[in-house]
Amino acid sequence: MTLDGMTLADMTLADMTLHRLALLVATTAALALAPAPAGARTIYRCIRDRTVSLSTAPEPGSECEPKEIPDDAVQTPNLWGEMGVFSGTLYEREQDGKTVYGTRNLPGSRVYLKFTVATPPGEPAHEGLGTVGKPQLDRHARVFRAVAKKTGVEDAWLRAIAHVESGFDEKAVSPKGAQGVMQLMPEIAAELGVTDPFAPAQSIEAGARHFKALLKRYRNDAALALAAYNAGPGAVARYHGVPPYAETRDYLEKVQALYQAYRAALAPPPLRPADAVAVPIPAPTPPATPGKRS
Repeated sequence: MTLDGMTLADMTLADMTLHRLALLVATTAALALAPAPAGARTIYRCIRDRTVSLSTAPEPGSECEPKEIPDDAVQTPNLWGEMGVFSGTLYEREQDGKTVYGTRNLPGSRVYLKFTVATPPGEPAHEGLGTVGKPQLDRHARVFRAVAKKTGVEDAWLRAIAHVESGFDEKAVSPKGAQGVMQLMPEIAAELGVTDPFAPAQSIEAGARHFKALLKRYRNDAALALAAYNAGPGAVARYHGVPPYAETRDYLEKVQALYQAYRAALAPPPLRPADAVAVPIPAPTPPATPGKRS
């Protein structure tokens, strides 16, 4: 998310509290300044004329539903819905003797800040930590070969996924919490019996088994399997195919391009006949012109 005309360095302590509120409202949660149950704050999702807004108090004239946000929430929920990328304004107003913040321009509102947000946030989809480039055949090569042979998953797929996911960095941790070479989420890694997510052999084998299960689930449709690896099977089911997330689309494009690159790089050189000499192929004789003798 981007904010216009405001930096943390310019703010007083009070401003920073308001900034936190504004930031959370703009990104689908809010730390309400009004009294709330211990350990939680309330944000109202308000609907009017088929438009949605978020506010720290019920909006007059709108149908509002309170949403309680725990103070210790690791990930704020998506209260906007699925609306793509849009720009909006967070307004400040006085209501019932209190300062209220919301994203609808109501009478008496003052502009607090501008924001741009991409929805739905909080999805597990990601672009990957690796930078796309030439195939890197020396990274964990022995492990990839062994795992490919053991699981039956093509070596080129495993390397392409690892390349995009982590750049082959066994110590990589994504902002979403994925770990290791194959960037598995802790719960998936645990289900696959991983005891050390940062051990390349464990990560690569678990990633291969996970991808193989997804290929089986989607009847060898690699695009759906990759989409599920990236955004989760739930997202694939919800959208009846590849989710419309920019992260997932970019991820698929990169992995599929690298798969072709690794497949070509890993392909053995073509066979040649033994003890043979290449014979030049004579140029074809042009057809005789009718009515002329050779």
